[in-house]
Amino acid sequence: MVRIIAGLAVAACSRDVCAQATPAASGPGSYVSAGVGFSSYQADYGQRWIDGGMAFVDVHPTWRYGIEGEARMLNFRTDEGVKESTYLVGPIVYLRPQRFRPYAKFLIGAGKIDLPFGYGQGTFLAYAPGAGIDYILSDRISLRAIDVEYQQWPQFTFGALHPYGVSAGIVIRLNKLWRAPR
Repeated sequence: MVRIIAGLAVAACSRDVCAQATPAASGPGSYVSAGVGFSSYQADYGQRWIDGGMAFVDVHPTWRYGIEGEARMLNFRTDEGVKESTYLVGPIVYLRPQRFRPYAKFLIGAGKIDLPFGYGQGTFLAYAPGAGIDYILSDRISLRAIDVEYQQWPQFTFGALHPYGVSAGIVIRLNKLWRAPR
């Protein structure tokens, strides 16, 4: 019985014993950020370019890996009332922690389209591989210099849609980084 109690005591304390060296380097750490931007997309329905706004939130447990959620409403410069909105979420991976931060992402969610002249509307599965570059200005503010997505709407009624486009905007980190990459 004494051996069992001694073994449990050693096991309980062993977590503190194993960490003896300080880390040789540290990254920028975890953070949460939110941003807004402007988008221009080729809608693929009627081969038209439409513009709009976007908002997004990134949650990063580490500087490299995170989850992005974005909402995009394309309702400016539309012909015949064609509008598209997407609500997507998925993983985002930053490739390096310098001031210019290239990233890749894969988002999935819902795409909503309003057809010309108010003939109809629908909501469909949408997924979007994408990539871009963020430029860090300070510990709290960065620019989303370019964000490119190639969306797939495989269940659209009249055949799959493949809208694609670019976005740019500003990002505000809600909790300060330990240090901004230089």
